[in-house]
Amino acid sequence: MISGKLDLITFKKIFLQMKYILAVLILCVMIFPSCKQADQPIVGADKEVNPYQFSSVKNVTVTHGCVASAHPLASEIGLAILKRGGNAFDAMIATQLALAVVHPSAGNIGGCGYMVARTANDSLIALDYREMAPGKAGRNMYIDSAGNARTDWSQNGHLAVGVPGTVAGLFAEHKYAKLPFKDLIQPAIDLATNGFVLTEREADGLNSNREDFLKYNTMPTAFVKDGEWKAGDTLYQPELAETLKRIRDNGAKGFYEGETAKLIVEEMQRGKGIISYDDLKNYVCKPRKPVEVDYRGYDVVSMPPSSSGGIILGEMLNMIEPYPMSSYGFQTVKSVQLMVEAERRAYADRAQHLGDPDFWNVPQQVLLSKAYSKKRMSNYDSTKAGKSDDINAGDVHESDQTTHISVIDGEGNMVAVTTTLNNSYGSKTVVGGAGFILNDEMDDFSIKPGVPNMYGAIGGDANAIAPGKRMLSSMTPTLVLKDNQPFMVVGTPGGTTITTSVFQSIVNVVDFGMNADDAVNKPKFHHQWRPDTVFIEKGFNEATAKGLQAMGYTLVGRDAIGRTELIKILPDGKRDAAADKRGDDSVSGY
Repeated sequence: MISGKLDLITFKKIFLQMKYILAVLILCVMIFPSCKQADQPIVGADKEVNPYQFSSVKNVTVTHGCVASAHPLASEIGLAILKRGGNAFDAMIATQLALAVVHPSAGNIGGCGYMVARTANDSLIALDYREMAPGKAGRNMYIDSAGNARTDWSQNGHLAVGVPGTVAGLFAEHKYAKLPFKDLIQPAIDLATNGFVLTEREADGLNSNREDFLKYNTMPTAFVKDGEWKAGDTLYQPELAETLKRIRDNGAKGFYEGETAKLIVEEMQRGKGIISYDDLKNYVCKPRKPVEVDYRGYDVVSMPPSSSGGIILGEMLNMIEPYPMSSYGFQTVKSVQLMVEAERRAYADRAQHLGDPDFWNVPQQVLLSKAYSKKRMSNYDSTKAGKSDDINAGDVHESDQTTHISVIDGEGNMVAVTTTLNNSYGSKTVVGGAGFILNDEMDDFSIKPGVPNMYGAIGGDANAIAPGKRMLSSMTPTLVLKDNQPFMVVGTPGGTTITTSVFQSIVNVVDFGMNADDAVNKPKFHHQWRPDTVFIEKGFNEATAKGLQAMGYTLVGRDAIGRTELIKILPDGKRDAAADKRGDDSVSGY
C-alpha cells in the first residue's frame, strides 16, 4: 500500500514537470519565432515582404547573396529565402513562382524557361524546359487554304499554345536546392490569395490588353474588371492560388495530371486548341550541356539549343575578340560597327543552322570554333556598312515578352534563369478555373520558310513545326567566370534582342570596364540580319549614329531594348547587382 502511494505521488510530480516543460517550450516559440522560422510566412503583415507597400531598388553592393528580377516583390521573396538558409537555387525557384503571380505579362507557370547554373562545387548545369509542340501539331498548321501564313493563329488564342514546361523546370531545379518545395511556393500562394498592389506599369499592361483578354478567353479572368486598373489597385488571383496549392501538395503531377490538367484540356476544347492529356503527362525537362566560350580569358557559360542564345552569343564574342575593343571605346563608330557586323553574321547562322537538337543536327562545334568566326569575318569592311543581301549563313561542315532572374548566394552558387510566355501576356488565354496565362510559343517555330515571327526572326527546316519538338528560342541566361571563380550572372528578356543585349553587357564589363549599373543601363543597339536595320535606343550617342548613317547603315529608334539583370563579383568579393531602369525591375541583397 505504501509503495503504491509513493508511485502515485511520483507520477503526479513527473506529470506536473512535463506540463511545465511543455508550457516553457510553447512560450519560447511565441517569444522567439525564429525557433521555427522556416515555418513562418514570408508575405503579409509584419513579415519580411509587404505586398501592399514596396519600391524598386536599382543597384546594391552586398557581401553575401543577392537577387535581381523583374519585380520588387519577387526579388524580396528570393532574398528572404536566402536569409532563411536557402541557396541560390531555392531563391531562384521562389522568385520564379512569385513572378508568376506579380508579373503576369511574363512570369508564368504556363510558359517555359532555361536555367544555366554553377554550383559551389564547380559543376555546370543547363536545364531546358522550353515548351513542346502538341502531338497534333503539324508543319503547315498555320497556313490557310490559300497558302498564306496565318500569324494571327500562331500568336494569339488557344492554337498558339505550346505544352508548358515551367513547372517541370522548377522541380528539376529543386534537385539542387536545400529547402522543401512547399516553403518555396508558399509565398506565391499567399500573394495570389491575399493580393498585391499593382505598379503603374502592371496596371497599364492589364488595361492595354483588356480587349484581347475578353476576345481570347472562354471564361471570366482575374485580369479584367469593371473599369480600368490603376496603380495601387490590389490584384487577387484565387484560382491561381488553388492551382499553386495543387502543385505544392502533389508536385509536378499537380500541374501535368489531375485537376489542373483537366482544366487545361477543357480550356483547349472550348477554344479549339490541341493540347491533350498525353501532351501534358509526357512533358519532360531536358538537361543539356552548357555552351562554353573563352573570351579574353573569361569563361562565358550560356544556354545551348533548343535556345539559339548561347551559340550566337559565342559566335559574336569570337568574331570581335581579335579586335582591340577597349581602345575603340564605348559606343564609338568603330566599336558599334564591328559589333553590328558580328550580330549580322551570327543571326544569319541562327536562321539556317539552329533548332531543337533532338530533331536537327546542330553544328555547334563548328559554329563556336575560333577558325569559323575568323572565316565569317573575312569579308568584314571597317569603312562601310555590310548588306544582309550579300551575307547569308556560313558554310558549315561538321567533323519580348520574357523575364530574367540572376541570383548569387554566399556559398558561391550562381544561377541564371530566363522564362517567357513569348508575347506580353502570351496567347492572352487564361485557363478557366486555374487562373494562369498560357504561352503563344508556337509562333517561335518557322511557320513558313521566309515568313518572320513576331520578332522578325526568319527560319527554315531547322525550326519547322513537328510534334514533340521544342521551338527555337533567343533566351540567353549566362554566367561568366574568371580564373574558374564566379564573376558575373546576366540575362534579359526582349525576343531576338536578348542575345545582343547580353553580348553588349559582357563587352561593357570586360572591354569597357563598366560597373553593373552602367553595363545594364547604357543605351543599347540591335541588328538581327533581317531586317537589315540597326535599332538604337533613346540616348544612343548622336555622333555615332550620324557616323553609322554616313557609312550606309539604316538606323531606327526604339524606346527600350531588353530589361537586363546583372550581378558582378568585385575584386573584394562583394556583389555589385543592377536591375534595369527600363522596367519595375529590382534587386535585393544582404
